[in-house]
Amino acid sequence: MLDIAVETENQQRHLRVTEQALSALVHRIGGERDRFLVVQRVPDLPGFFVQMWHEEGGSYRLECRAGNAASHVVVDLGSPDQVAGVMARWARREPDWDAGIGWESAGMPPEEEVPEPAPEIRAQLEERIRLSLRGGYGTVKSLTETAEDYLVKDGVRPVSPAQARKLVERLWLERVEEQAGWTDVTGADRVERAFAALDGRGITARENFTCCRSCGTGEIHSEGSEDARGFVFFHHQCTDAVAEGHGLSLYYGGFDGSARTTAAVGREVADSLREAGLPVEWDGSPDSSILVPVEDWRKRLVG
Repeated sequence: MLDIAVETENQQRHLRVTEQALSALVHRIGGERDRFLVVQRVPDLPGFFVQMWHEEGGSYRLECRAGNAASHVVVDLGSPDQVAGVMARWARREPDWDAGIGWESAGMPPEEEVPEPAPEIRAQLEERIRLSLRGGYGTVKSLTETAEDYLVKDGVRPVSPAQARKLVERLWLERVEEQAGWTDVTGADRVERAFAALDGRGITARENFTCCRSCGTGEIHSEGSEDARGFVFFHHQCTDAVAEGHGLSLYYGGFDGSARTTAAVGREVADSLREAGLPVEWDGSPDSSILVPVEDWRKRLVG
């Protein structure tokens, strides 16, 4: 797998694809509302990407950016095979990944200087964004929106979109550098594995799903396969709680609504968590949530 995320104009997102799958996506581009794709690294490094644009019958415009506006370059290539090859080499971080490519400047205007927020505003925003980064499910875009909206009062926004973006990117890169040192299997990794196993066995399993328990319970029925027997999820508030060191609460149930099925699903969830190497606190009652007492929640950022 290539450590990349690929987004297309039709809002499809493909995470950690093979080189063959990347090539297939590049070859597909050209139809209506499917004319471009953007490739970013995993974890995302803001301002680092390659992207292409193609309309049927035209050339393949490839763009690359490596940080600031001055680094944004473009080139027109003649075939999707060329584009896919360059993108794959970029994804693998090969030293001469773009050898022989006749790049030209994209002529992007330089970024304007962004003033820092007031110290008290910056401190509050940093606290909120660091918590979300520890939770691990946000993106630079979503966290920027959080920073913009967090301290709004009576319609007054204390930070501009540019200020919010600058703050988020700085804290994001700090967290990316920190997670580079995580060589062990984290509790968050184990939860992800347990949920993937449950999802493959007919239990719809969703991480960081909706804003609260009632919304999650109401919306989980439309998730997953039609033959799913039950569900398990944790919501955004649960993510904040585990990021603060309070453990992870899981909510579960059977789709037939019976206490018997709910208890059976709970047992299956608890067993899967234990198989993944996680501690579990649950009294076996279908009326009780399952607690995973993870003290050091380290969820790897993707973006």
